[in-house]
Amino acid sequence: MTLHTLAHLAVETADRPSASVIWLHGLGADGHDFEPVVDQLGLPADLAVRFIFPHAPSMPITLNGGYIMPAWYDISHTDLGIEHDHDGILRSARDIQLLIEQEQMQGIASTRIILAGFSQGAAMALHVGLRQPEALSGIMVLSGYLLLPDLTDQFSPASKNTPLFMAHGIDDPVVPFALGDLTRRKLESLGYDIQWHSYPMAHHLCPEEIRHIGVWLTERLTD
Repeated sequence: MTLHTLAHLAVETADRPSASVIWLHGLGADGHDFEPVVDQLGLPADLAVRFIFPHAPSMPITLNGGYIMPAWYDISHTDLGIEHDHDGILRSARDIQLLIEQEQMQGIASTRIILAGFSQGAAMALHVGLRQPEALSGIMVLSGYLLLPDLTDQFSPASKNTPLFMAHGIDDPVVPFALGDLTRRKLESLGYDIQWHSYPMAHHLCPEEIRHIGVWLTERLTD
């Protein structure tokens, strides 16, 4: 059986990967955006990981005057916390779910899969990861936020066993630090295990953050 998954890049750190990281890019970017980060993570040489970097479909973005760009869902307001594109989120969630199932069909257990993302991609990683019927190895939320925050009843019981890595720039002008911190506090109140990091940066990654990501991935994926 072949799944018709999103177009994506695949980077393997060694032969016969025993773990997968599905990493979702932000608005207007593509799967190439975080491909160079793999070599900067400092992962052990014998840790065989398949990194999947999918390309989001292109769509008109209301906030940008209808300009068509790669996106996981539409954005209508500068305030990212007040209204979300429910239909677009569900469409992308189905596409991302197929990527997870593709890795499972290749013999990677849920407990060896990490769902990661930046900005819009982080929001989608969190949305999909918290609804998995089985616990994942982890969810990595970089400069992200919680989508459809009134629907936390949809989170799966198994997701409480999925560790979260959350990181945010204190000076982020795109996804405000306050929104990321609100997401962290909401999830902690629901009983989620979160490793939280903040950095003196804007809406991007910094070397210290990449180092922390590498350490966390190594901890999650080393037997």
